[in-house]
Amino acid sequence: MDTTPRIAVTAGEPAGIGPDLCAIVAAKRYPARLVFLGDRGVLAERANRRKLPFDLPTYAPGSTAPASVLHLPAPAPVTAGRLDAANARHVLALLDRAIDGCLAGEFAAMVTAPVQKSTINEAGVAFTGHTEYLAARTATPSVVMMLVGGGLRVALATIHLPLAAVPGAVTREGLARTLRIVDRDLRDRFGIPRPRILVAGLNPHAGESGYLGREEIDVIAPTLEALRGEGLAIEGPLPADTLFTGPVLARADAVVAMYHDQGLPVLKHASFGHAVNVTLGLPVIRTSVDHGTALDLAGVGAVDSGSLEAAITLAIDLARRARP
Repeated sequence: MDTTPRIAVTAGEPAGIGPDLCAIVAAKRYPARLVFLGDRGVLAERANRRKLPFDLPTYAPGSTAPASVLHLPAPAPVTAGRLDAANARHVLALLDRAIDGCLAGEFAAMVTAPVQKSTINEAGVAFTGHTEYLAARTATPSVVMMLVGGGLRVALATIHLPLAAVPGAVTREGLARTLRIVDRDLRDRFGIPRPRILVAGLNPHAGESGYLGREEIDVIAPTLEALRGEGLAIEGPLPADTLFTGPVLARADAVVAMYHDQGLPVLKHASFGHAVNVTLGLPVIRTSVDHGTALDLAGVGAVDSGSLEAAITLAIDLARRARP
């Protein structure tokens, strides 16, 4: 019986760096069977540009090849570095096939290369990001974005929102959902028996006793107190500027930041190019790179595949841990 995990790797925006990264990692070996979802011609062309071999077999269910290609053709010709909204639905088709395969047990996990949100929206599809799309596609009511890298795990209470909308989006109910998901997935997927979670305040100095904002007093602190009553090991709300220091981080397994640019700049400073985006709360395992489509590097120049490699490695680790 073949117990090697099969991992779906979507190539993302065909005009971007995703196909290049797939071509690079296809030449490496992992303790898994990698299935690259994309347009075979585009993948082969990028490999050729980078003088890399690309002779992967065509994927078939049950295949034991260490790497293969599940060919889903792009409807319009692809030019490296040049976006075309005619291929937007191709990008979503890659995600849909990977999701369906994971839900059916065909794939143990999915790893996603970057997509171009603007191009998908230009094609008439409302799209704010992988995280939200995967939640909708799997009918998951609540998910959490967490980045892993540089010895840190940083999850977000809110994701892709204008900064002005963040205070209203930080609610007791929403924050409690986020923290329960983080606690559960750190236990179940990362194997941490009792996760220690630090929670940042929203305002400078965590509100300075209400003088710099009342969200900590009215929303965050009461939520954390209630969850501590449920047995969660949570500390906060803490001032974000001192939370991300060595002595404080040493007592945590993860940090929950209130908004995107509160937590992620710190993590990316520590590990950009080698960090991994993990979607918590989904019924499937999904990891991704920590960067965008890098259109200027598609097909040309030196590129660092470290983030995709780290995403694949983490997906394999999580898949192995999930195996009964």
